[in-house]
Amino acid sequence: MCSSCLNKWSAQITDASTLRETRIPHLIYLGEYFGPLRRTVSALKYAGSRDIAPRVAPLLAKRIPAWWQLEGVCAVPLHRKRQRQRGFNQSELIALEVAKIRGLPYLNALERVRSTRQQAKLHGLERQKNVQNAFKVTSSVGGNVLLVDDVFTTGATLRDCERALLEAGAKQVYFMVLAR
Repeated sequence: MCSSCLNKWSAQITDASTLRETRIPHLIYLGEYFGPLRRTVSALKYAGSRDIAPRVAPLLAKRIPAWWQLEGVCAVPLHRKRQRQRGFNQSELIALEVAKIRGLPYLNALERVRSTRQQAKLHGLERQKNVQNAFKVTSSVGGNVLLVDDVFTTGATLRDCERALLEAGAKQVYFMVLAR
């Protein structure tokens, strides 16, 4: 990731997505999923460029509004088989950096309880069915939580993780992604 691209990116916050019916700011993202940002996500996710996470996390972290009153940061988990293959969870790397920057605890609270097909290879309703009830919470969660993932497309993964967090006691879930 070149410094020129990094300097051009500025995180945005939106109140418009399929994640919420009400118009309340709930999603922070770095940009649209094309061009240099798409290549950056691919490098992080598939080429093992872990050094990307600490470079993009400050851009995202500074956009978090104080009124969210976050009590922790959580990442969308990979299935243990996929994490073993990849060697790391790209969303967790970003979440850990954001938590550190904001002085918040990292909550290792979500688990992917079944292996799912790659969302990137699916469309629309297939994505929703693919991740439906694929996540559970493994430790207590309370207060407002920031959920971090790499890419937001249909929101199916984020919604199912949110469902699990809310069922486990989270008050409110806000979202952060690299690209949408």
